[in-house]
Amino acid sequence: MIEAPFDRYRAVVLPEWIDYNGHMNVAYYLLAFDQATDLFFDYLGLDAAHREATGGSTFAGDIHLTYQRELREGEPLRVTSQLVGFDEKRLRFFQRMVHAEEGFLAATMECLTLYVDLSRRKVAPFPPFLAARLAAVFAVHRGLPLPPEAGRTIVKPPLPQP
Repeated sequence: MIEAPFDRYRAVVLPEWIDYNGHMNVAYYLLAFDQATDLFFDYLGLDAAHREATGGSTFAGDIHLTYQRELREGEPLRVTSQLVGFDEKRLRFFQRMVHAEEGFLAATMECLTLYVDLSRRKVAPFPPFLAARLAAVFAVHRGLPLPPEAGRTIVKPPLPQP
């Protein structure tokens, strides 16, 4: 059975994650999202056994974080992951970080990931079995609503025109 969305990451905001403003520091939002990504990728078949057997892995190509509401020391959080697209060499996923007890949205991350042949350090096509797994997960995840933060860009203040 395919989870939609994938929802297995849980953590608690650690004291060392707190910055001088008394809330979770920017770097630790990304750390928590990265840890959640590892679980999601294991679920997709992009795990250590895959890397060892095929020499294929993933590299982040683009990441966009949004911060919605602060988290403080000791607060529980969870991260859900949704596959929002893929092609022969890339996958795009979206994650939501929520307060695990109160349920409010704390942050989001959208990521474009490239599949890489580690022996050549070049972007490569997904092996057929992995492409099939992505297609199966995407067939279920595409039925989920697209998050309103997906595809956002920074628009204000506008960039200077030449």
